Amino acid sequence: MSMTKCLRLATVVVAGLVGIALAFPGSARPASSPSSTARSPLPSSLENQSSSTAPALETSETNREAPISAEEHADIFMARKSYADAINFYVRALRQPGGSSALIWNKLGIAYQLQYDFRAARKAYKQAAKLRDDYAEPWNNLGTTYFLQNKFGSSVKYYVHAIALNPSSASFHMNLGTSYTRMKKYPEAVDQYRQALILDPNVLKEHSAIAPSLQPSHGGDKEFYYYMAKVFASLGRVDESLRYLRHALEDGFRDYKRLDDDPDFAKISKVPEYIALRKNPPVAIPD
Repeated sequence: MSMTKCLRLATVVVAGLVGIALAFPGSARPASSPSSTARSPLPSSLENQSSSTAPALETSETNREAPISAEEHADIFMARKSYADAINFYVRALRQPGGSSALIWNKLGIAYQLQYDFRAARKAYKQAAKLRDDYAEPWNNLGTTYFLQNKFGSSVKYYVHAIALNPSSASFHMNLGTSYTRMKKYPEAVDQYRQALILDPNVLKEHSAIAPSLQPSHGGDKEFYYYMAKVFASLGRVDESLRYLRHALEDGFRDYKRLDDDPDFAKISKVPEYIALRKNPPVAIPD
């Protein structure tokens, strides 16, 4: 495989992480990538990463292709899921003259996080955020490190900041809603899920396919299912609403007055499938 093709592969693979669990730039050196020419000290946890020990890659299959940068090497290793090698090359890139950029620090944080080194990941993300105060992705990624350690309250703080910087990111709203769900703050979760689905109608499916760990967690919770049904009803998405409502009924939800009084469910109350489900609810499945 030529180095050009390998770089394309790296771009495709890492792009799949954007805003789902982590926010990863699509490829090295994009035209609009956040960066800074100022040098920044490496965190102490990175001092043992020696660029001299980083493995070498072939530069090209033909003499016509130019050598690639350390950052591009690292992106290729990320695509191969060789995270330790990616870390070596991102550190090498940061040590080059003018190499300290928010973009690379964010990528380095992701590489550490994918090795479950949350402490080093947070240091890298914070350095990225320090270099660019308008860069939302590191704040979102900081939130994911706390979420994955079940520190949902801490994750909320970082997601909220990410959304303040980039309110149009559906995945940021989705992440925040998921943390609220885990905290059983369902009304707050509903607001975030609704906003996420307005921004990107397919965001829930994308989360499910790419980052199951950040999916809304139900655990047989009838309240969760009720509120998800409410979200989809408010958006007029009848099939999804009925699917979640059926799950809620199967888990023992029987507060029909609450359904009748809810303005979101009023939007679908005349739909034949909704009427049929209300007349013939499924039998509750015992725990």
